[in-house]
Amino acid sequence: MSEQSPASAGRIAFLGLGHMGEPMAVNLIKAGFDVVGFDVVPAAVDAAVGAGVPCAASAIEAATGARIVLTMFPSGDILLDAYRGVGEPGLLESAPPNTLFLDCSTIDVAQAREAAQLALAAGHRSADAPVSGGVVGAEAGTLTFMIGAEEGDLAHITPLLEVMGKKLVHCGGHGAGQAAKICNNMLLGISMIGAAEAFVLGEKLGLTHQALFDVISTASGQCWSVTTNCPVPGPVPASPANRDYVPGFAGALMAKDLGLALNAVETAGVAAQLGPMAAQIYRKFADEGGAGRDFSGIITEIRDKSGG
Repeated sequence: MSEQSPASAGRIAFLGLGHMGEPMAVNLIKAGFDVVGFDVVPAAVDAAVGAGVPCAASAIEAATGARIVLTMFPSGDILLDAYRGVGEPGLLESAPPNTLFLDCSTIDVAQAREAAQLALAAGHRSADAPVSGGVVGAEAGTLTFMIGAEEGDLAHITPLLEVMGKKLVHCGGHGAGQAAKICNNMLLGISMIGAAEAFVLGEKLGLTHQALFDVISTASGQCWSVTTNCPVPGPVPASPANRDYVPGFAGALMAKDLGLALNAVETAGVAAQLGPMAAQIYRKFADEGGAGRDFSGIITEIRDKSGG
């Protein structure tokens, strides 16, 4: 049996079973992969078990005997602490030699590279593969994975990534997946603010949402923020705007990702203006009630400040 088959892939420890992680783990199980999960939030564990994901009593227990440790964590600090261990053995010490550590979180590029070096120094392999596509993409198995890994490790992770996503892009070596993710999301944040401003301006000028959508979606202003995640209800029935901005991709996550992009902009010395401005706008949005709303809900802030 080749390494390409689920049965030969070995056990996968799936750590982080939140809104994204749980459906990703479920899709792997449906495809025949041997998955054992864990999350530090008991409610997330209960939900995952209810969805058919076998769960261990701890992350260490899940990693023991695994050939792949897949992490879906909120931050790079949490990832590094889990790798090293805080007051107890960490994942790197607990996993069998030559385990492949696959991080699908969205974290700082420097932290991704540090995590990779820690894994390699401990006798393991490493890859970063952050995702794009939101909860809907996780449930449907249509995520995009941006991969930072050595060529030799791609064959081991490609079969499971293909189950969870429809587009896999090998961006380069360790940390390259995270670099691509923050570049993409910086542009996404900028474009959503622009789309929202355009629709509010259209409202002020007497245009219907549908009329403006029909123009933008087929003209030079066309973008994902309009055609897929349209910030106004009506033109795109599946967009969060039709569900009172239930995410989707939450404002808190956009604020986090733009913060990572801002760090990278400053470190790299890029003369960016719109990226830092978008980071400031979304940080304020998240801090003032938008953290749990879809990031397209930024249009409500723009509309309110424009006099309704």
